[in-house]
Amino acid sequence: MTAVPDWMHPPRPEGWFADDLDHLPEAPRHTELIDGALVFMMSPQRSWHARVIYALVNTLTEQAPMGVEVEPQMTIRLDKRNRPEPDLVATTAPYDPNRTFYTPDQVLLVVEVVSPESAHRDRTVKVRKYAEAGIAHYWRIEEEHSLPVVHAYELDEPTRSYVATGIHRGTLRTVAPFAVTIDLDKLRPAPR
Repeated sequence: MTAVPDWMHPPRPEGWFADDLDHLPEAPRHTELIDGALVFMMSPQRSWHARVIYALVNTLTEQAPMGVEVEPQMTIRLDKRNRPEPDLVATTAPYDPNRTFYTPDQVLLVVEVVSPESAHRDRTVKVRKYAEAGIAHYWRIEEEHSLPVVHAYELDEPTRSYVATGIHRGTLRTVAPFAVTIDLDKLRPAPR
């Protein structure tokens, strides 16, 4: 039986709190907090996943209006027991080199690029939590024949749940959360 390192034991009986993530230097990169439990991404990241994230960061950054920052893989402190790390956020918060998380009121858009190990969380758990926290827009990117397909959602304020606004293949054109046109097929670079 393998011993669990001391740092993996929750500091209190009810589990971990969002602020605890800033005090876990031993935790693997991309550690999330979901319902007071630490979630680690232990599988190696696939190249397709990484390339889609960074191509989308570059594309959205080029088209984002003044005052909107686009950042990959930063956590969002949804509440005291939830601090997920989406693949990308578009935020109104000014750049701060010491920032370790955003709050829902600072986030315009959350994007998750689905991978086999995150599929359940990205399609059910996280989407519900982002909506309940009041984040206005959620995009889930799935791989279809090696190409990205964007499932776009917008928050219905009274119900605090997302409504699907479209499934985008080839091109994504939208005016919310800001005007953007994306050639989705170019998010995944062609082999040379």
